[in-house]
Amino acid sequence: MVKIAVAGGSGQVAREVVDALVATGKHEIIIFSRNPEPTAASVSGVQWQVVDYNDKEALVEALRGIHTVLSFIQLLSDHNQRAQKNLIDAAISAGVKRFAPSEYGSRGLENMAWWQGKQKVREYLEEVNRDETAIEYTLFQPGLFLDYLAFPHKTAKYLDPLQTVFDFKNRRAIIVDGHQDAIMTLTTVADTAAIIAQAVGCDGKWPTEGGICGNRVSISQILEIGHRVRGRPFAVEKVKFEDLEAGELKTSWSLEAVHQAVPDDQAQALLKAVCIGTLLSSSKGAWESSDEINRLCPEYEFTPIESFLSKVWGGKP
Repeated sequence: MVKIAVAGGSGQVAREVVDALVATGKHEIIIFSRNPEPTAASVSGVQWQVVDYNDKEALVEALRGIHTVLSFIQLLSDHNQRAQKNLIDAAISAGVKRFAPSEYGSRGLENMAWWQGKQKVREYLEEVNRDETAIEYTLFQPGLFLDYLAFPHKTAKYLDPLQTVFDFKNRRAIIVDGHQDAIMTLTTVADTAAIIAQAVGCDGKWPTEGGICGNRVSISQILEIGHRVRGRPFAVEKVKFEDLEAGELKTSWSLEAVHQAVPDDQAQALLKAVCIGTLLSSSKGAWESSDEINRLCPEYEFTPIESFLSKVWGGKP
């Protein structure tokens, strides 16, 4: 049993992980948040603590006795990633053993400016551990949440549906011409949460690279699975790599559903950037996760992509 602080613990992915941690019945869990606890978010056996990430001294006191910190601090609202850097500094000062920064996505960050905060935090963790291990850390990277291929259907308790370039509802997809063999990792958020909970309970040292590999599939395989579970081939629009590099998206459709953290006045520009960035980054291998956490927890069985999607889409028009 260890004592865990979950920073940014009111977010969607964080709440999935908190529930998985609670389900183990092994840990003491404290949610750190900038805001008071909303009644609807209360979880039996989980403490809630309001924190100021700009107050390092108070953070150190809040972290005393904590074994593991899992950060889910929203990158887009953390200017220069100051909150996460302060949290890392405070965790080191308080003697925290393990830290997981706000990752939970792709391994690479190429062409994804909205996630550049992750790079800053990765570099900071390398910096503080350069001369000696100041704090053990891992980067939990499950690739793309498989749940998003169920859009617009909700398949998790907290994670909202999010649109991707693979539109199973309308049997269509956007791919980069000539890059159909690019590999992507797709993992359900439930599997991600469950294996993180297992990793927290492992006695061995966490690997710095924390790849979580639920399903490793090529773009072509995703389209083939889509054909089988949706009953007919997808209408595929192929875009040129060089057009994407020039910031041009020459398609008849694009993404429309934006994450709740994005302000309305930034939504359209970000949707285009996300579509282009996802296509470019996937063609460069950014979404192919490694499998360090799989090897750390070898008994865990992941949800297969085709059975998951068949269950979601079976019988639907």
